[in-house]
Order: sequence, then structure tokens, then C-alpha cells
Amino acid sequence: MVIAHRGACGYLPEHTLVSKALAFAMGADYLEQDVIATRDGALVVLHDIILDNVSDVADVFPRRARDDGHYYCIDFDLDEIRTLRISERRNPDGKRKFPGRFSLNSGRFGIVTLEEEIRFIQGLNRSTGKNVGIYPEIKQPQWHRSQGIDITADILHMLERYGYRSSSDPVYLQCFDHEELARVRKEFGARIKVIQLMNSREDYPALEEIARYAQGIGVSIGMLCTGIDGDHQPILSSLPDEAREAGLAVHAYTFRADKLPDGIPDFASLLELFVSRLKVDGLFTDFPDLAVDWLKQAPDNAIPSSNAASQEM
Repeated sequence: MVIAHRGACGYLPEHTLVSKALAFAMGADYLEQDVIATRDGALVVLHDIILDNVSDVADVFPRRARDDGHYYCIDFDLDEIRTLRISERRNPDGKRKFPGRFSLNSGRFGIVTLEEEIRFIQGLNRSTGKNVGIYPEIKQPQWHRSQGIDITADILHMLERYGYRSSSDPVYLQCFDHEELARVRKEFGARIKVIQLMNSREDYPALEEIARYAQGIGVSIGMLCTGIDGDHQPILSSLPDEAREAGLAVHAYTFRADKLPDGIPDFASLLELFVSRLKVDGLFTDFPDLAVDWLKQAPDNAIPSSNAASQEM
């Protein structure tokens, strides 16, 4: 399963509709949406709770930074957010994070709401006959509640409004906060597929506990390939096997052709390692076309078959 990480952001600015349209056309199975809230409660698709690194907010609203120097999305109404221009992600020094990608300040791109993006994807599905899914992430739910917004409740209401209600619907809901995902099940009774994002083993429940509320785990490639040994061979984690024993699918992030792990010579080798050897069930990538093309050419026995991610809750 190919998940377009923030769209086809290896080619166009992340989380813009043109990036999602390109990823759709490239054959991605799911398109990812990071979701945060504005001051007036609108749900927008943006990776960070701050606007600094992907927009011209400092130029448009130079006196609206907080004391820490950052411009928080939640301090702006949606109408104000719509005046901003989105660009390639920048480092704090203003230079592009990925120098070989789309040029800064080329073209005009804006922030979109979750509702707009869902309607856009459903429109593309209708006009093409495809059934590409969505993969929203609840971003920093506890922080949002501290600011007066229950972003989880708002996201679930939006998903239900547009027909994403059961485990058979083309949607995965992801979050790093395991207490929030347990809340999705217990408090809201949601039955859509859930993915527990993890950046370590220590700060999360045991896999058997995760399997009580989630269909899978989303883990970094660094957690699955932990390095290179003295013979220049990858050191592979047992986590995928442990997850499968617990009935959990494994989705790995993030596969970038322009940022390969140490010791991996090229993107095809990276995919072969994770798909054929580690047998991950899904992969987040900035370059969905490269992943789709590789999967089409891979032998059938190189691609894992798993039903863990479609279990009913």
C-alpha cells in the first residue's frame, strides 16, 4: 500500500491540492492529511501547529508571533490563513529543507481545509472511477485542547459527515498519542481503521495492548532498520514480526529518494529491503510514483499479503 506522504511532496509543496492531485494521478492508494485547527475552529491540512516554515506569515502578519517567535495557526482565523502563500519547506535559516525540490516562491499555493480536501479527493474518485483513500493525522490533540479546541471530536465529525464510518471505508486515522487513539474507540465509539504512530518502543503500550484499539502501527524506517553492521549489511528489527503476531499491520515512514538512510545505495534498494525482507504492509513516501512503479515490477512473491489492517473492530 502506497501512502502519499503530504501528497507528492517530492515534486510540489507539501499538503497543497496540486501535490495531492499529482499523487492521485501517480497511483497512490492513500493520501495523507495532517490536521490542525485555526482560531475559529476550522480544520486545515498543515503538518505543523506553526506556520513559519512553509508560509509567508512573517511578511503578511509581522506582529502576530507569540513570545517564542513562532506564528501559530491557532492564532489566526481561516480568512486570515487563506491570505498566506505556501512554499517548499524551509529550514530556520530560510533555505530549502530539500534543495533539489520545487523552487521557493514559484507558483501560488494556499492552505486548504480538511473538508475541501476530502471533497476534492472524492471528486477525483468519482470522475476517475478510483477509490483512493484518505489518511488523516490528529496533530497534538492535548495541545489543541489546552487552546480550547477538541480537534479529535471535530475530525471524527468531519469524517462521519463525508461517509467515513466503518473499518471497510477507505480511511486510516493516525496519531502519536496512544491515549487519544484509545479515546477514539472508547469515548467516541469510532469504528474506522486506526494506526498508532510510534517513534520509539519505550513510550507506547505493548503491541498486544495497541491491538485492542488499532489495526496497525506507523513506525519510522529507523526503527525497522537500525543501522549497518561491520559487513555493511542492514541491521533489521524484529518489530514487524512481533506486530504481525499481535495482529497489527506495519506502515513505515518516510521513504525519500533524496534522503536515503546510511548504507542504502538507492531508492529501489530501500524499497526491496522494506517490502521484500521486512514485509511492511504500507509505506509513506514523498515520491509515490517511484514506489508504485517499483511495486508493479517486483515479483509477486516479493510483496507481502496481509489482512491485519482490515480486521473489524
